[in-house]
This record gives sequence, C-alpha cells and structure tokens, in this order.
Amino acid sequence: MTWDSFIYFALVSMALWAVGAVAALRGRRAAWVFGSTVCGLVVFFAFILCLWLSLERPPLRTMGETRLWYSFFLPLIGLIIYGRWRYKWILSFSFVLSTVFIMINLFKPDIHNKTLMPALQSPLFTPHVVVYMFSYALLGAAALMAVYLLFFKRSRSIDPRELELTDNLLRVGLSFMTLGMLSGAIWAKEAWGHYWSWDPKETWAAITWFCYLAVIHYRLASPRRPRPALVGLLLAFLLLQMCWWGVNYLPAAKASSIHIYNQL
Repeated sequence: MTWDSFIYFALVSMALWAVGAVAALRGRRAAWVFGSTVCGLVVFFAFILCLWLSLERPPLRTMGETRLWYSFFLPLIGLIIYGRWRYKWILSFSFVLSTVFIMINLFKPDIHNKTLMPALQSPLFTPHVVVYMFSYALLGAAALMAVYLLFFKRSRSIDPRELELTDNLLRVGLSFMTLGMLSGAIWAKEAWGHYWSWDPKETWAAITWFCYLAVIHYRLASPRRPRPALVGLLLAFLLLQMCWWGVNYLPAAKASSIHIYNQL
C-alpha cells in the first residue's frame, strides 16, 4: 500500500461521511447516520492499517501522517457526540474539517514516506502521538461548540446542555493532552536523557496546556458567565495550532528544536 492509493480510500470515506452528515441534518433514522459514518471510518482506518503494514512502522512520522489520524478522529468524535446528544449539525462540522485535512494530504503527496530516526523507534512513540491526536480532535470539537454557541446560536441564552457538552469535551481533551505530555516526557528521558528541555515545541505545548487549564478554572469560578470562557477556548485552540504545526515555521525551531524532523 502506498500514498498513491489514498485518494480512493479518501473519496469513498468522504462520500460515506457526507451521507451520514446529510442524514443527520435531515433527521433521518439513526441507522442511516451511524451505518454510513461507521462504514466511512472503517474504510479510512483500513488505509491507515494497510499503510502501517506497508511502511513497517506506524504512520505517525510526518505532519501528513498526523493529519491522517486527525481526519479519522474528527468524524469518530462527531459520531460519539451525535449518538449521545443528537446534535444534527456536529457531523457536518466534523466532516468539513476532516475533508480539509484530507485535501491537504491529497495536494501534498510527497511528504509521507520517511524512515524513522532512532529517537522515534521507541514503544512510547505510537501511544504518545495517537493520544495527542485524539486530544486535538476532542479540543477541536470543543472549539466547534464554542463557535456555534458564540456566533451561530440564534437565542442569546446558552443551553446548559450544550455548555455542559463543551465543558466535557474540554476536560476530556485536556486530560488526554496531559497524558500525551506525560508519555512524551518519559519518552524524552529514554531518548535524550531528560524529561523536558524547553525547546520551542515544548514551550508552546506548555503555553497551550496552561491556557486550557485557565479556561477550566474560569468555568469553575464563574459558571454563570460562559461567554468569556468560550472566547478563551477559541484562543486556546489557536495556540494549539501553533503548537501542532505553526512552530515548524519558527526560525528558532528549525535551528534547534528536537521535534522538527522534516518539512511540512
């Protein structure tokens, strides 16, 4: 399996996810929504698994490969949210975001087939990155909820159930991010001899983590004033993008970061 085959798996998956999203918006039977979305996830994961076997390593090495996982987790989390709270629009949002990442990978097909450097040949590498990608998808869903509540909600009052959903996504997402940071620290100790080095990637990770933590503490301290917290959630998500891929463009990161292994 090579990246040349990705377009076929991607097109089938996107078509199935689109059917599920439209079915949800039109209030069709849940069997249509779940069946179509799950089939799309199975097809997409089949490519990930085949690529994994072909590369003889987990496809987590490059930015393109991490986008692959993000494209998978977004519809999965959208489906979980739909199944729990029946929000008709969430699958459409997750489908659009996933499509964006898929299209980036389709238009940049020359960034994937890289061998693993020795530091990445650790058993901690795969769980570390997968946990991070899952946390990014959860926090991305929380950011979508914040956008919806701030800009698309017709009534001025915020539904407590929707706010609770946003809080839950935030807390679980930050929990997985924390787990990713801890596993990364253990991996760094094994690979480089120290848990934390404050290089540009790690610095932005710390800034992002503290920003999300501040939003959680604000929600606990001011539960009746959710809008500033929602704005803070969007700010934290922007910092997350900086931590994920924006740091790759920083001259200091290119010169000294141990986390910059290849071009985007």
